Amino acid sequence: MIAQPSPPPKRWISKPFPDSDDQQLAIQSLTQSLGISPFLAALLVQRGVTTYNEARVFFRPEISHLHNPFDMKDMDRAIMRLQMAMLPEREEKILIYGDYDVDGTTSVALVYSFLKNYHSKIDYYIPDRYKEGYGISRQGIEWAAENGFSLIIALDCGIKSIERVAEAKALGVDFIICDHHRPGDELPDAAAVLDPKRNDCVYPYKELSGCGVGFKLLQAFCMHKGIELDILYPCLDLVAISIASDIVPLTGENRVLAYYGLKYLNSAPRTGVKALIKIAGFSRELDITNLVFGLGPRINAAGRIQHAKAAVQLLLAESEEEADEFAMAINKHNNSRREFDSSITEQALAMIRESDVLTHAKSTVLYDASWHKGVIGIVASRCIEHFHRPTIILTQSNNKAAGSARSVPGFDVYEAIEACSDLLEQFGGHTFAAGMTMPVDNIDAFRRKFEEVVSRTIKEEHLTPLIDIDLPLDFSEINDKLVRIVKQMGPFGPHNLQPTFMSDDVYLVGEPIIMKDKHLKMSVKQGRSGHTLTAIGFGYAHLADQIRVGKPFSICYQVEQNFYNGNVSLQLMLKDLKCS
Repeated sequence: MIAQPSPPPKRWISKPFPDSDDQQLAIQSLTQSLGISPFLAALLVQRGVTTYNEARVFFRPEISHLHNPFDMKDMDRAIMRLQMAMLPEREEKILIYGDYDVDGTTSVALVYSFLKNYHSKIDYYIPDRYKEGYGISRQGIEWAAENGFSLIIALDCGIKSIERVAEAKALGVDFIICDHHRPGDELPDAAAVLDPKRNDCVYPYKELSGCGVGFKLLQAFCMHKGIELDILYPCLDLVAISIASDIVPLTGENRVLAYYGLKYLNSAPRTGVKALIKIAGFSRELDITNLVFGLGPRINAAGRIQHAKAAVQLLLAESEEEADEFAMAINKHNNSRREFDSSITEQALAMIRESDVLTHAKSTVLYDASWHKGVIGIVASRCIEHFHRPTIILTQSNNKAAGSARSVPGFDVYEAIEACSDLLEQFGGHTFAAGMTMPVDNIDAFRRKFEEVVSRTIKEEHLTPLIDIDLPLDFSEINDKLVRIVKQMGPFGPHNLQPTFMSDDVYLVGEPIIMKDKHLKMSVKQGRSGHTLTAIGFGYAHLADQIRVGKPFSICYQVEQNFYNGNVSLQLMLKDLKCS
């Protein structure tokens, strides 16, 4: 087991209270028009919701709020090429190609399962994480050409595959690329390149997941063919899983896609997802957190431990028996993944603690040739929980050093890696996560240069964990209505986080309870009187030593419902506490 040292101290950053004249008028207006408390109205104004109509759009997203897919650069070219491949006189073989992570496998399952209803000569391909690596592989292109495929739809990858797309073209294979990662200076010579992050793309929303871009392709296909979009919308279950698992912003179009995706997941999940929900043990309504920590890791585990094709097979399963079989196998992979994750994280943390240089560095770059490539991204995230700084974990793969990077809020790890690109053979990603490949001999030089870049560009506050506090909250405001309305502000995720509140003058009622040697449970009240609430802090047992009966302290927390033995009660999910 990994030791559980005290987490680093956190910075509490309170968002500005909406107190300008315009904001105060908006709070009054929302209080009256929505029939809510001024506190809840202030919470909405703080998030940019200032009118009744804005509140209606925020609380009740509509499918009609989705953007026109033809606003995306090259969408007309993509549909033209796809339509050409489907002509009866051509009947081209189409290959749906996707990355091996959750975003990639959900993308493939989405596009393949939909298009196969309109074209018979279609198949899918997922590269092997260990033999082929990330992105478009030479092996994949050769397999496509040898098997007579003349069009590849690449999902969640391909935006930087200049050479591979050129090689495919020489073999008579065209590409439609659907990606959401940052492009380089040059775009692949494909039949169409769909990526809202293209500099020349005027599409109004830039933060779609890879699966989201695939969905926009299908939306455009339906509009072009005159297919009722209601037939497509049940596929949003997969888009919601990709949005949650790829940690893209829960704003704008993503919020609409996730909102309706969750509706389908909770009312009529596809057979494979239903089996996954059952094996994950979820019995209540799913939210984004359940997808991030319950479904996503299991789907990911297929490609981390063996081959991601098993994840696609699960998502495409039609019979319950078949789905249960795939879900059980994937769950076993997830259990293996947890074991690798635990042991490698323990080794990585030990490497940092045993080195004076690594302990006091502004970044972490670790390498061990024996580490399992499938979990190094997870290990990087675990290291950040203990040493809050940009982290890269490297292992050996195909005689190269392959790495996964994770960042901390406020720091663009992709730009830092790009500054070291002279030492890399390949890299890609976005602000908070990236991957790379380099010669093993370059590791030490890369570690030094990456540390130099990070030290020069990172701000000191980025190296301390941050808690964003929305508003101070008085315990008297905590009731069922508050929880119900806050819940309707979801789905929650990056850029639309679940509200975090802060309360001062909090006192213990009785002694705190330590659960399983690491969790804290306590009864608290505000001031010397008032009603008592239960507060739970997972992983916060170390805080019990800081508080005493009769001594006031401050807490920051989220308010949630606790379901236990058929009873529902309110509880505070503790994020941190500070003694007065």
